[in-house]
Amino acid sequence: MNDTKLIDIASALGISVTTVSKALKGYTDISKATRARVIEMAETMNYMPNSVAVNLRTNETKTIGVIIPATVHHFFSSVLNGILEEAEKRGYLVIILQSNEKYELEKKQLALLIQKRVDGVLMSLSNETDDFTHINEAIRKNTPVVLFDKIAKRVDCSKVVINDAKAAFDAVSYLINKGYKKIAHFRGSYVPQNSIDRFLGYKRALEAHGIEYDSKLVYVCDNNTDFEDGYENAQKIMTENPDIDAIFAITDLVAIGIIKYFNEAGIKTPEQVAVFGFSNWFMSTVISPKLTTIDQPGFEMGHQAVSLLIDEIVDIKEHRPVTHQIIELPTRIIERESTVK
Repeated sequence: MNDTKLIDIASALGISVTTVSKALKGYTDISKATRARVIEMAETMNYMPNSVAVNLRTNETKTIGVIIPATVHHFFSSVLNGILEEAEKRGYLVIILQSNEKYELEKKQLALLIQKRVDGVLMSLSNETDDFTHINEAIRKNTPVVLFDKIAKRVDCSKVVINDAKAAFDAVSYLINKGYKKIAHFRGSYVPQNSIDRFLGYKRALEAHGIEYDSKLVYVCDNNTDFEDGYENAQKIMTENPDIDAIFAITDLVAIGIIKYFNEAGIKTPEQVAVFGFSNWFMSTVISPKLTTIDQPGFEMGHQAVSLLIDEIVDIKEHRPVTHQIIELPTRIIERESTVK
């Protein structure tokens, strides 16, 4: 560990500590020759600024916290790539934490990030989060928070989202236009906003096309990142509702679980039952048949979220009013074999 201090450089050069400090910061009242001598000596003595002291002086750490529900999902990996790339460009370090879809852990992690004096926080909420006091309290204490993907409408902050209801509406309308009529939905749990909105999009698409909604065709996947939910519910629905002709799944992982069961049970996709996913995970092109899905722009979501956050951090530092924004990114249908007869 290097313990070189400003006073050591000053003693070596026979000048004041103030002159050394000014030279390293590029003050114009220090001559070029003196500045060059100071920089050369600092390099020789392996001097590094004390980041804690710098942080206290500038009241910023150049650090951003990120809390996501899971890292196994390809979508969140894409989001993180966007966050890391943009944060590095703008000179910020990123601390990544995973809530494992647990509210209590998410709450603890947010408190930890604030304790570590991060300049701001990016969050995608856990499936259990239905109390937003911890987030509102962070914002009240002037720690900017930007929510992405799994958001809360009751939190007054900037957000980067897709229109989940519209994407689901488009997916189910696509299936209906392909001739599928008895369409089941494997939805997420009842708390997350994106799960609610995708269910509403599914229901509205049926109604818009004159198909009566049947609650018996909706199956809940409590852990919507787990293909086992898809596998088990596929077994269940083929026993209880064997005449369905399509399933719209909350995520690609759930859809892949469905296809896995169908392959093992000898149920042909899409000839007997079509399967439609959501997120365009890379496994959707590896499974057989390849999965039709909704493409979510994960990388762009991460890029936009961190840009919003850093802009707010700068506004707060410069004592400018912060204007919260909601950025809605477009989605598109990726047609593959699982829905094309």
